[in-house]
Order: sequence, then structure tokens, then C-alpha cells
Amino acid sequence: MAMGNATPLGDGSGPLPDPATSATAVVDARGAVTGWSAGAQRLLGYPYEDAVGRPAARLLGWDADAMGDPSAALDGWSGTTLLRHQDGHHMEAELRAYASLDHQGNAQWLLVATPSQKPHLHQEPPPYNGEATTEEAFAQCHLPLMIYDADLRALRASDGAAVELGLTEEQLRGRRVTEVLPPHVCNTVEEGMRRVFETGEPERFHVHGRPRHGTHERHWTVTASPLRNPAGQVRHVQLIALDVTDQQRARERLLLLNDVSTQVGSTLDVARTAQEMADVAVGRLADFISVDLLDSLVRGVEPRPSGGGSVALRRAAQQSVLPGVPESVSRPGEVDHYPESSPPARCLVTGRSSLHRTLDEAIASWQVADPERAAKVRAWGMHSIMVIPLCARGITLGVAVLVRHQREEPFDEDDLLLAEEIAARAAVAVDNARRFTRERTTALALQQSLLPQRLGAQAAVEAAYRYLPARSRAGLGGDWFDVIPLSGARVALAVGDVVGHGLHASATMGRLRTAVRTLADVDLPPEELLVHLDDLVTHLREEERTATDTATDPELDLVTDLIATCLYLVYDPVSRRCTAAGAGHPPPAVVMPDRTAEFIDLPVGPPLGVGGLPFEAVEWEVLPGSLLVLYTDGLVEGPEHDLGRGMALLRESLERPADSLEATCDDLLHTLLPAQSSDDVALLIARTRALDTGQVATWDLAPDPSAVAGARDEVSRLLAGWGLDEVAFTAELVVSELVTNAIRYGGPPVQLRLIRDTVLICEVSDGSSTAPHMRRARTFDEGGRGLLLVAQFAERWGTRHRAGGKSIWAEIGIRN
Repeated sequence: MAMGNATPLGDGSGPLPDPATSATAVVDARGAVTGWSAGAQRLLGYPYEDAVGRPAARLLGWDADAMGDPSAALDGWSGTTLLRHQDGHHMEAELRAYASLDHQGNAQWLLVATPSQKPHLHQEPPPYNGEATTEEAFAQCHLPLMIYDADLRALRASDGAAVELGLTEEQLRGRRVTEVLPPHVCNTVEEGMRRVFETGEPERFHVHGRPRHGTHERHWTVTASPLRNPAGQVRHVQLIALDVTDQQRARERLLLLNDVSTQVGSTLDVARTAQEMADVAVGRLADFISVDLLDSLVRGVEPRPSGGGSVALRRAAQQSVLPGVPESVSRPGEVDHYPESSPPARCLVTGRSSLHRTLDEAIASWQVADPERAAKVRAWGMHSIMVIPLCARGITLGVAVLVRHQREEPFDEDDLLLAEEIAARAAVAVDNARRFTRERTTALALQQSLLPQRLGAQAAVEAAYRYLPARSRAGLGGDWFDVIPLSGARVALAVGDVVGHGLHASATMGRLRTAVRTLADVDLPPEELLVHLDDLVTHLREEERTATDTATDPELDLVTDLIATCLYLVYDPVSRRCTAAGAGHPPPAVVMPDRTAEFIDLPVGPPLGVGGLPFEAVEWEVLPGSLLVLYTDGLVEGPEHDLGRGMALLRESLERPADSLEATCDDLLHTLLPAQSSDDVALLIARTRALDTGQVATWDLAPDPSAVAGARDEVSRLLAGWGLDEVAFTAELVVSELVTNAIRYGGPPVQLRLIRDTVLICEVSDGSSTAPHMRRARTFDEGGRGLLLVAQFAERWGTRHRAGGKSIWAEIGIRN
């Protein structure tokens, strides 16, 4: 194609074109293209890598033969010519050639082409020119879009950036980010742009802050992308900021709700649960939070808000972004009375939350009625308030008040919905804690009522005890203990443990303790008593299994695997001997007067409820002043040590001197128990006493009725020596009837024993195992009145079976 008409320019004088607005190319002396601008690419469609190195004539659509020598053809060229686009169509353009030298001193020409504005008869329709459209799109982009040079100064800014930053594009040009945005935002953005210039890789980062004074804090996702020249070098950086404030707030709300679910309700304590709610939400939703619960709830009464008048609320928890919570007018645990017209009082009555500004009429009237709270509002600049009810399972438990005074943004409806969700979840946790506390209090009251309220009067031992319920969510267990006075000045010590926790274990414990007392009153030996107790547990388990099989309530949960342990020990202060038997229970410990401690080698018996296996008892002599230590496994076995280590610690602790039995109990609990025991503990310590020989008198009687008179005389003389003349007549009558009964209905040998203890004990033993019983004598009967007289004159009486016979005893009260 011909090059068209041209007017030589001679030396190429005149002003040089603006490369930014024209299509330019550089051609060397051989006619090859060595430079190709972005404008040339837009005009003819050839990319840089396809244009450089190719003959200019072929690229521009010229006839190579007509062009001839490039030096002659291009030198001083200026005129109109037809250029060929990459897609094949032709366009008319004004073309100028400017002669110059390259860096080696060789000739080259700068070609500048400008599309012709005049129509050409043979010119095809020009292609779509997107340059102007692109410029318009950039300028009118509603997103913040900016271009920065290598000095990190703004070159261009979209309308969206101008609106967001509150400056025009002219005001932004030449300014750095540090001159426009807050410092913490500036550093992040500029460091990101520098990395883009260094690496040539785009980066994305998150920034937040106030774009200008008087606006709310915003969140943006900023993308920094490199802008390269045709040679691939990074000359500029493009910043695009996407406002993600709504998404960020939604994410923060989800995180807050997740934290509420995981952190609120970690313990079954009402006050702690309320404090956890305040701790999680303060600083993230509100600047100050108070949680008040109905005072009746704290006292264990079913919460019922009053229908009118002021409302008494107890401060359960509070938290603030300021140290010491200076905004509060109450401290945790104090009761505050809210006026009837105040938002918290109305919230409790209606169960609906409310959103207020401090200028609202409701808040203003509240401040009038409560000057102290009004002073706090003014002092700390409180401007936005939310009042949220704590409702769970249809019961209003209290109210939470959320306040903002540090943040400038007031609460909005989304914040209200979020606070309601937080309060709903926290209220369920509070209600769970309330129910647990109520159930635990009920179970503890039941268990305390089933345990000894005071130790029975007896002189055989001095006793001290401790019962500690489990301090974990497992609840109360079935540990128990008892001190039971027996006939003959003896005493029985018992401890037991029902496997399991809760009300069921406590109720079963009470039944077992009652059974032990009943069996002890019959004066059964320890091994026989455990046999009867084992039968009882077996029957109880069968009853529970039957109840479970016939239960129609699916919510009914009965534990049918009933297992219990027990240790039963009898101490006789006259003979100074102990007899003990155990059913799956840890052995007792004995501490000698010299503080040497040892565990009794007790035969290991099966737990109660296993059935079919015998129990064995052991007997040993005890020195006066020794300690008998009975305990449950919760004392020696736990998460911090196993049973063997626990018993070793128990022995070491018992060998340490202590001022009293009470101090010994405290020392054992402090040494062996962790802060949060998962099992309850029963501990019983008894210091043995011995009756002096002067307090016991024994006579062997002939199996002849004439021996009765002699027995009365011996008793009379002994009581005179003891200074018990006031009970001599009663004692003679009781001894006469018991001895007569033994001689007439029993068998030899017959023995009489008197023991002076807190009461006067009269015992008559014989070789018969037949136990007497009272019967009502008719008018003309000669017998049948002896035991009736004994029962009338004695405080207690009974029969004790022993090897080779029985003993009938009676206790007569004396004045000490």
C-alpha cells in the first residue's frame, strides 16, 4: 500500500507529541520496530510482544517496495496515510516521523499516529474506541479506586474514593496515604503498596478506621495490584477498597454468640454464670453491663416478678471497659429497688426489651426518680441504653442493662437483636444453674436430715466427724456415718457409701442407715449385721428393677444397679476390745497413744448387694486413748492420687500430732482432698475410753431361787458404795426380776453384772439362747409381770445374744 501524500519536515523541528495521548512507535535504520506504546496497541491492536522486532512496513500496512530505504522514506515524513488494524480493516491517520539517535548513535525514527477526523471515501468504519469509555468508567466508579506512583503519591482517584475520603480528585492528587487516612490505616496500606512494587504480586489486606472526621468506623478489604508498562515493569499501583463493614459486623456478632455459647454457663453457679455473660459482652457490644436477678431467685424461691410497685433486684454481675466499674451504683450482691416506671421494672413485667437514648422520656423520668443513677449518667456521658429481660422456660429471671458511653455510635436495632439473643442464651444457663442449686440444696437438706444431727450420749468414745458433699457437678452422693450406743456401755461405729449421686443415692443412704440402727438395736454381731444388710440391699435392687419395668413415664430414670459398701465396728470399753466387719469398704485405721498408725487387716468382704458370700469379723484389743478412724473412699481415692497413695497419705497425716479430734479431721481433709472433689466424703474419728474396774462389778450366781435374795443384797451394798442410794430400790427390783427370770427359764451358768456409766446398767446372763418377751398378765395369773415391771422402771432394756447363751440388760437413769 502506498504511503500516501506527505509533506517533508526537514529536520523534524516543531513540538514533540505527547506519548500519553498518541500512538507512538520507534523504527530503527533497518525499518524494524524497536518501540511500541500502549496507544499504538490500542490503535492497531498489536500487543507489544508481537510488534517489537517486526518490519514497520508490514506492521503498518505499507507497501515494502514503495517504502524502499527506511532512511529516505521516513526522514521528515508528515502526512495522512492508511494504516491496517490487526483484524484486517484500514483506518486513516495522521502520521509524523521524528528523526533521532539511539543509545549507540544509530539513526532511528519516532512515528506518531493520530486517527484522522476527516472521512475518507475508502476508509472502513473505525473500530470501537474503548479509551474514552474506560476513562469515564474509572472516573465514575462508585468504589474507592486510586492509582499511586512509585513515590506512593496519588495520580488518579475515582468518584467513589473522593466521596469516601471527602476530598476531590484534584485535592487527592500528589498526596500520600499518610496525608489522608489515620496512622494505623496508613502504615498498613503503604507497607502493602511497597511490597507490591518490590514483588510485583498483588496483595490483599484488611483495614478499619474512620475515613474522615465525623464518620463511623468502617472496615475495608483493600487490594493493591501492580500496573505494568509494555516492558513488564511495575510503574504504578492500583488500590481498590471494598467496604465490608456489614460483613465484618455480622462476623463479629457470630463470634460473640459463639463465645457466649462456649463461655457462659461453664459452672452451675448463678452469680458466676451472670458474670460470664457480662465479661463476654462488654467491650464488644457495650461499654458497661449490669445483670440484676430477682431477689427471690437468689433466695431459692421460684422467681415471680411483682405486678406493680418498685421491683427488688439483686446485682448478680457487672462489668465495664473502665477499671473498677465506676459507672455502677450497686455492688454485686446488693439489692437495688427500681421504680415502677423505670425501663427495667417495665421490662420485668412485660418481658420485652427496649432501646433508649438518654434524652428519651422514659430515661429522663427514671433519672428524676433516681438522682444517684442520673449523676452517673451525666458523669460518664452515657448516651445509649438497652434493657433486656432474662427469660428462660417461660420465667423472667432478671434484667440486663447495656450502656454505651465510650463508643460514639448508639445502639441500633441490630444491636438490640444481638443483645436479646445473648440474654436468651445466658438466661438458659442461669436457669440451669438455678435449678441445679435448688436441686442440690434439696438433696443436701435431705441428706443432712438423714445423717446424725448429734451424736448419741455414750461414754465409750469421744467422737468427731466430717461430712463433705461432692464439690462438682456430679452432685451429692450416698456417704453416711453413725455412732450408735449399744447395751453394756458398748458403742457401734459405722460408715457406708452408696454408689451413685443425687437424690436417689441420698434416699437409699437413709434407708441403709435406718436399717443399721435397727439391726444394731438387736445387738447382732458385725458379720451377722452385714448379712442382713446385704439381704436388704438385694431386695431394694429387685424392687427398683420392678419399678423400672412397670414405669409408664419415659422421663423416669431409676438406677437399678444398687451397690453399697459398709464398715461396722463395735467397741467394748469394759473388755477394751473391738470387733469389726466390712463389706467392700476400706479398712479402719487405728492410731495408738504414741501416734503410731496402722490399718486393720480386715478380711475383704463383697459389697452389699452382691449376695451369696459370707462376711468375716476380726477382733483386737485397743489401748485406752487410741483413735479409731473410719472413712469412705472419697477421702483416699481421687484424681490426684490412687487408693494406695491416698492411704499412705492418710497414715502419714494420722501420725502427726494434733491438738484435738476436730483439728485431726481438718488436717486430714486439707491434706487429702483436692479443691474440687468429685466424690463426697464421710470421716469419723473416735478416741477410745476404758471403764475403770471400780465401775464394773460381776457376780456368778447359783441356778437356785434362793440366790435372788443374795443378789439383791450385793447390789444394795455396791450401790451404797457408789453413792447411788437413790436408785437402790429400782435396781434391786430390776435385778430381782431379771435373776428370777434367768433361773426359772434359762440355764446355767448365771451371771450378774453392774456397770456404772452415764446410766446404771444391770445385766443378767445365762446359758439359754431362748429370748424372753413381754406378755399381758391376766388378773389371776401368777407370772408374766416381771418384764413388764422391768420395762416400767428402766429407761431401756433388751436382750443380747452371745456365744453360749444370752444377756438381758436394763438401763436405769442416775443423776451425775
